Amino acid sequence: MDTPFLRIEESGEVFPLHDEVTTVGRGQGANIRLDDPSVSRLHAELIRRGPYVYVVDLGLSRNGTRVNGRPVARRVLDDGDVLSFGAARGRIGGIPPEEIAADAELRRAAVPELTRRELDVLNSLCRPALSDEAFATPAAAHEIATDLVVTEAAVKQHLLRLYQKFRIPEGPNRRTRLANEVVALGLVKPMPVKPTPPSSSAASSSASSDPGEVLSVGVLQQPAGR
Repeated sequence: MDTPFLRIEESGEVFPLHDEVTTVGRGQGANIRLDDPSVSRLHAELIRRGPYVYVVDLGLSRNGTRVNGRPVARRVLDDGDVLSFGAARGRIGGIPPEEIAADAELRRAAVPELTRRELDVLNSLCRPALSDEAFATPAAAHEIATDLVVTEAAVKQHLLRLYQKFRIPEGPNRRTRLANEVVALGLVKPMPVKPTPPSSSAASSSASSDPGEVLSVGVLQQPAGR
């Protein structure tokens, strides 16, 4: 097939993405109709822009939209990505590969200047979403405040500035949309934790664990003074 498409896992049905916008939902008027109670009548959109395809969650469902198990508000898709609309799943295909270096250069150009405290807030915000739990959501303001030992009011002020810097419009799931954008830009990413040497009392209980499977969050560092 010479056009991008979405293959529904349960039925095997293939939906070519011929138009610029393809709607996904449970309603009769959706272009891709998914007969699943966890799917909203109008759940998401698949949008074509030249050779690119991105998914937009319309924020009308409690179950949300996920890409490869991660909750998203908007995300550019790669060939083979698994999309979940509620409990319904499909796999995107037919997207041509692209040079990674060019994509990385575009992402670097889109990163706004951030202070060290803003980087700390993003680190704390995204930590739950980078866990091994597929349904984890970004940290709430009070959780970030506890993590950074600051007031919740201060965290909310930082989040408001971050929404402006990353151009995240008002609406539902705003923290999720910010976290998704930050992870997509590569500012926050999982990094392996270097295990600390176990104490003699804990050596036997920790001997069977695999420290390489434990993840922390690594934040891209910016030059000092910003």
